[in-house]
Amino acid sequence: MRIIYHASRWIFGLWYLFSGAEYFTPFDLQPLGNTPLGQEFTLALIHSGLFAWIKVIEIAIAVLVLADRMMPLVAVAAVPLTAVIAYWNFALEWGAIEAIFGTLTVVFNAVLLWPYRAYYLPAITAWRGRRDFGASLAPPGIDTITSVNV
Repeated sequence: MRIIYHASRWIFGLWYLFSGAEYFTPFDLQPLGNTPLGQEFTLALIHSGLFAWIKVIEIAIAVLVLADRMMPLVAVAAVPLTAVIAYWNFALEWGAIEAIFGTLTVVFNAVLLWPYRAYYLPAITAWRGRRDFGASLAPPGIDTITSVNV
């Protein structure tokens, strides 16, 4: 699994880095789509100014993924982008290549999430979390030198 994780991390990171950077290059590399719906969707994001922010987030995620830093947070932060990319590939731009890219994006993101599942399970399985309004960064119930349980 370790080899699959690191291969996915490199491919996903380089893919996001290229995808994010291509929007800012003067070479018109950013694909707008081949269908009217895909083009409308992409152009709406561009004209609203949201697309530039998405591309900056893609670059930030790519740099952190390639550096293998903050991975539990970064892998989760990539999920909304992965969902939109999958939607674009499966619903707006359907085709064989698009299906492959959409599937690979979801698979790579899932592979990046898997080793950190222990971080996510408490958030997913807890219907009611225990609130802690204290100033300590320690989880509730853990005494530290700087925390005071009230």
